Amino acid sequence: MSQNNDIKTLDEFLADNPDVDVTRYWERCWNILEALKTKVESRFPNLQRCPTTLDREYYTSPNGEFEGSFKAYSGEGVEWLVNSWLGNRKASILDMNLTVFLDQQIDVPHLVIVFGTVPQLFCYCDYTPRKNLLTDVDYLDKYYGDEVNQWYLKFRGDERFHWSVSHGNYMRALNNPATQSLIGELNDENISVYEEYLHQMVDRWLEWVDAAIQVPLEERAALRDTDHKIRTYGYERDPMNKLAAQVFGEDQVESMVKMRMGSEQMQRSGG
Repeated sequence: MSQNNDIKTLDEFLADNPDVDVTRYWERCWNILEALKTKVESRFPNLQRCPTTLDREYYTSPNGEFEGSFKAYSGEGVEWLVNSWLGNRKASILDMNLTVFLDQQIDVPHLVIVFGTVPQLFCYCDYTPRKNLLTDVDYLDKYYGDEVNQWYLKFRGDERFHWSVSHGNYMRALNNPATQSLIGELNDENISVYEEYLHQMVDRWLEWVDAAIQVPLEERAALRDTDHKIRTYGYERDPMNKLAAQVFGEDQVESMVKMRMGSEQMQRSGG
């Protein structure tokens, strides 16, 4: 078993406390994500629910061990918005998501927010870049410059939380100057700290969207290709899929992953 909490696996965290009822904390975190989603919807009022997700308002695994909800939306300005949760509220583990992949009219970073319990409180959030930050320093400075850098470092220095390292190499490749991947004690105080930080994050992101300049038409196909690869690999290579396969089975998880990434939407858009 890993001694350093930074590199403990999900299974190791759960083995330490496998049967904690996290229902109350699920409700608190889920309401935060719903409030953030409402903010996004106020900026993108024409989002429509994806028909392929209508039967996933609430679902369970065949053995009843896991339950969840999966809702996805598309519309003007947004290719794929996911609002979902999955886990066992009576047995420590939960995964809750709000992810917004923008369309190619603008190149503002995508928005990713994940709450989880293992049963400690986990939060992953970032502004997912759509250009190579190692070579496009103008994009780096525009979206990850001094303001975001200082905001990020202040929170990263909070001693109530420690870094959580993904065991998936692609997930670590997604890390960028705005990525927070932190674990702390599961309590209302820590949830409130995240709540304030995440509202700041979404408010800033919406300001970027409002101020964005249109991407030239001739550059949008290449941007779409990059966006779709990030969506595809991010979901396909998520280590959480292995845990889900133990509960749902390999075949069903493969279908779930395609639904989560929005493979049909990508095909319709020409990707």
